[in-house]
Amino acid sequence: MRWLCRFSCGAASAVATKLVLAANDPKDVDILNVFIQEEHPDNRRFFADCEKWFDHNITVLKDVKYGASTDEIWRRKRFMVGMRNAPCSVHLKHDLLDNFVEEMVCDNTSIQIRQVFGFTVEEIDRFERFRDNHRLWTCEAPLIDQKLTKSDCLAIIDRAGIELPITYRMGYDNANCIGCPKGGQNYWQAIREDFPERFVQVQKIQDEIGPGAYFLRFRSGPRKNERMPLSELPAGRGKMADEPSFSCSFYCEMAEDVIK
Repeated sequence: MRWLCRFSCGAASAVATKLVLAANDPKDVDILNVFIQEEHPDNRRFFADCEKWFDHNITVLKDVKYGASTDEIWRRKRFMVGMRNAPCSVHLKHDLLDNFVEEMVCDNTSIQIRQVFGFTVEEIDRFERFRDNHRLWTCEAPLIDQKLTKSDCLAIIDRAGIELPITYRMGYDNANCIGCPKGGQNYWQAIREDFPERFVQVQKIQDEIGPGAYFLRFRSGPRKNERMPLSELPAGRGKMADEPSFSCSFYCEMAEDVIK
């Protein structure tokens, strides 16, 4: 039996990984992380802090074909996000992780692999859809099993003495790449204010590709529901939380007992 924890430098995947390590022989656990050029550099600091907390090495996977760069794959694929997924997520993350699993199985056909994901209790429906779409995998969501919310995960990380990635502390919901095409208008207004150089970079790539790369839509007026380029994003900053919630529930305390 092998446990493969997908650690994304986010709070939820960190707590999920720690729970798996606490409940199993660490020798049977592999922790995988995918490096992306456009992530905030502070993610690597969080990575190092979590590696110490896990007391376990993390295997880093890095794409070679596209230089582990979202910008490069957008330019070469000529689009940024589709109805089903984004090319950066597919080719820079999922393909690398899937290939790692396939190679592990090929090396040992008798091995049983359980893949661990950081879905929280608010994401039960999303996890069920994910599992339905990956029926050949054995998927585990220890946070859902422990009834842990995202807020619980933030609290557990904070109480472990680990500073969250800077993007969380700036009010963002995750530690994903800076300038994600899956984000909405509020997100992009915040990116324009917090990371103006990055905003200009993404806008330039979008303009190079053309209307097919527009991922926002007008919300009102004569062009309502039409695709909106970043160059026409309304002024101002959207409503985002000033800081993440760190409240710890009863289930949070139970999970900490498991970890300890």
